[in-house]
Amino acid sequence: MAKRRLRNRKVRYVAIGAALATGGVVVALLPSANAADAKTPDQIMTMCERSAVVNGDQRSVEDFGGAFADGFQADNCDYVETNFETFDGPTEKASIDFPNCEPNATDPAKVSITWSSTAAQGQGKYVSTQQGAAGGLFGFLSGSWSKHKGTLDMTVKSATAGDTEARDVPVGKVLHMEFTPKLQRMTGEWRVRIDAREQTTVLPASPEQNFVAPDVVEGPVVLPGAAGAPGVVDGTSKAVLEDC
Repeated sequence: MAKRRLRNRKVRYVAIGAALATGGVVVALLPSANAADAKTPDQIMTMCERSAVVNGDQRSVEDFGGAFADGFQADNCDYVETNFETFDGPTEKASIDFPNCEPNATDPAKVSITWSSTAAQGQGKYVSTQQGAAGGLFGFLSGSWSKHKGTLDMTVKSATAGDTEARDVPVGKVLHMEFTPKLQRMTGEWRVRIDAREQTTVLPASPEQNFVAPDVVEGPVVLPGAAGAPGVVDGTSKAVLEDC
């Protein structure tokens, strides 16, 4: 009995995974997908950038610097958040040294120590602040990012913490301030879709195609600013004493 040819009416999925720990790319094709349809994450992000709709916003080709004749590369692109977490970032020295190392010193030295620490805001694997708020995809992440408490607009490139404190430096010690920022990580997927097309007199029918590029975006947890001032990075400051 002759085998019946299966009509390819199924949606084809191409899953592109970014191996975040190694920086490599893992490509997985479902049985209904064609290997020729495989896309790298960068190619998927270009398709997303040039989609007719991104995160529900209807776009024109001018939004990504295209001309009318260029058209769109995909019908829809959405960012879907899959996980959100906070953690301590790397501890950094946030001030100059204040020594009390004079040979004849007998009392603690009272100092006014000013410290400052800056944390990069919104760095993703495939999108970043460098893309700009209007022309790139990064601005579309702000909706997901800002729903979490105490976050900064993702198009701002950095946020700062700092203070001026009065401290005593014991005899024979050198004091400096350290700051450990609290960071947050948003994990999600850019999901790009090309709608199915019915056959015309010019073009053959084509099934719906879906592409996925996982992305991870990190940035500082930001405390609300007072009286409309920009927010500051949340974290822990600590005075550190070392021997002269």
